[in-house]
Amino acid sequence: MYQHLPRQRIGLYEKALPNHFSWEEKLATTKELGFDFLEISVDESDQRRQRLDWDDATIYQLRRWCEQYQIPLQSMCLSAHRKFPFGSSDPAIREQAILHMEKAITLAYKLGIRTIQLAGYDVYYEPANEETHQRFIEGMQLAAKLAERAGVMLAVEIMDTRYLNSLSKFEILKRQVPSPYFMAYPDVGNISGWNYDVCTELALGMPHITQIHLKDTHCVTPNYAGQFRDLVIGEGEVNFDAIFQTLKKTHCVAPLVIEMWAQNEDWKRDIRTAQQRLNQACDAADLPRLFNL
Repeated sequence: MYQHLPRQRIGLYEKALPNHFSWEEKLATTKELGFDFLEISVDESDQRRQRLDWDDATIYQLRRWCEQYQIPLQSMCLSAHRKFPFGSSDPAIREQAILHMEKAITLAYKLGIRTIQLAGYDVYYEPANEETHQRFIEGMQLAAKLAERAGVMLAVEIMDTRYLNSLSKFEILKRQVPSPYFMAYPDVGNISGWNYDVCTELALGMPHITQIHLKDTHCVTPNYAGQFRDLVIGEGEVNFDAIFQTLKKTHCVAPLVIEMWAQNEDWKRDIRTAQQRLNQACDAADLPRLFNL
């Protein structure tokens, strides 16, 4: 059984493409590069948070472009809660957190997005304590019920800060939010960067993993804060060969997403380099290649 796993679907994080691209250019380029879907970003910037207020004409035009280019927006990276966290001591900010959640679920429902990735922060710009932690749990319980009603999956990202930086910690959180619409979205770079055994963590959390971010990082040390972004896959310390071997051993075919950032004019070359290195990791694990290069 499962001797021949099917090729996993692979998506691209929107910020790996130049910000000035139109939606049609983003979708066409994602298709040209051989990806199966695009992950839309709704971050804390005013520009991207405004997407939560798109009217139906804008939403359904984007959906028609997705159909035209055969590139769905399968997932949403919702990091706007970094600015408006559920754990905040300010009731007005917590109200905004709920409002952002409600709008994101509505947008996902209309766009056909299957998974909303939530930021695993209780707070980000204010001090954390037991009260911020308990408010975060309460916020996740409410968010899960909102998502459950809409039939949209929520998946908490395993983060680049200590608060929720392992799947082990997510499993503890999951006990408090047992909804089938509340799952995990591990970022292998963040787990590795905090010096956890990525393969053990993936094996532990596999029953609750909805999607996986592929990102490279440099590890935290006593004298170094680590580097959690802006690396091309293959430039850091993440062991992708071992990760794909673990995916095979655990029979995981959950969708994957390359998380990179278009930092300069070499963004397309960087994506191609990442694709080649991930194909090599598939070869090492005797799995179907992700890309036809």
